[in-house]
Amino acid sequence: MFAKAIKSAALSAAVAICGALPAQATDLQFYFPVAVGGGAAETIEALTKDYMAQNPDISIDAVYAGSYQDTIAKVITAARGGNAPQLSVALSVDMFTLIDEDLIVPFDDFIKTDEDRAWLASFYPAFMENSQTGGKTYGIPFQRSTPVLYWNKEAFAAAGLDPNTPPATWEEMVEMGKKLVKKDENGNVTQWGVRIPTSGFPYWLFQGLSTQNDVILANAEGNKTNFDDPKVVEALEYLVSLSTEHGVMEPGIVEWGATPKAFFEGQTAMMWTTTGNLTNVRKNAPFDFGVGMLPANKRRGAPTGGGNFYLFKGTSQEQLAAAVDFIKWITEPEQSAKWTMATGYVAPRPATWDTPTMQAYAADFPAVLVARDQLEYAVAELSTYENQRVTRIFNDALAAAITGQKDAASALAEAQAQADAILAAYR
Repeated sequence: MFAKAIKSAALSAAVAICGALPAQATDLQFYFPVAVGGGAAETIEALTKDYMAQNPDISIDAVYAGSYQDTIAKVITAARGGNAPQLSVALSVDMFTLIDEDLIVPFDDFIKTDEDRAWLASFYPAFMENSQTGGKTYGIPFQRSTPVLYWNKEAFAAAGLDPNTPPATWEEMVEMGKKLVKKDENGNVTQWGVRIPTSGFPYWLFQGLSTQNDVILANAEGNKTNFDDPKVVEALEYLVSLSTEHGVMEPGIVEWGATPKAFFEGQTAMMWTTTGNLTNVRKNAPFDFGVGMLPANKRRGAPTGGGNFYLFKGTSQEQLAAAVDFIKWITEPEQSAKWTMATGYVAPRPATWDTPTMQAYAADFPAVLVARDQLEYAVAELSTYENQRVTRIFNDALAAAITGQKDAASALAEAQAQADAILAAYR
């Protein structure tokens, strides 16, 4: 009895001593891609500091890893070396690759309460298509986007077009594009009608065209593509015709990174690019501009895009729980509103758009609503197992047709055969 009393007293003393010691911080490493539109890095840094101020027991080391491609390469390298970050933002389409590499854990293990389940169900379904598979949630939407159409209202007015009415169809984009083309006295084009980038992420903007032609490039399981579907061929033939037949877009490969600058400098009257460039355009366009949904053909349509949060294996349960808490916090409406206003990315939860902050911003800048409203017509971004290999094959096929090396049907048939050879093992 006496021994038990001593043992109890010793235990109580130990608890008291431990309770008197400062709590050890939970350290998290967070990889984030910074080569994106708007004030992304500064905003992430500010939000991370705000979270740590509210949660002094959690320390977050934000590693700014470069482009999306740089980030996923660094994440995979670190994870293979046993030094994975606890969380990272990476492209939503990297989900199957990260699963295949056995590097990530699903969020479902941390969804335990009704509040947790309500949070997980609160994101736009269009964004969750690239975030869930096999009945599990592997990604949480964060810096998500769709491509949208930007147009120079002054150029429209100068061409005798209604500056407030963008093209609503493929045919109208060609018709308006012809009126918007300007040439100097030597016949050299000084202003093109439209610019659809075909480098960097060519499959992504092309997916706007394929979706508008009512065809899906890959199945939801990520193990089958439809590259040689006649509707995909038709969409690629239309893209090529913008240069070769209609003369409204510059020939050859159109650079992704140079497109906003070309728009600002009057080299093109319209451009297709991510809504993640919205804040950049607002700050730098020296003219009044409009933002609209992509023009329709058989239907309206656009792919979703952008990055998700992922949780990585090789991490303690305490760290994973802290990472989930941070992700929940940063995707809450007020934080999400700050992110959207700083960058132009689409706030991934409807609740964000209901905040007074966001409603005031949208009233002052209605263009921010376009990408959100386009989600009604959006489809999942092209994503498969061995995604980098498959998209590279598809991008090469697009380039071959755009540069005239192959006709659209032949290029896409070859791409489909190569994709089938890779993905057959996953069926």
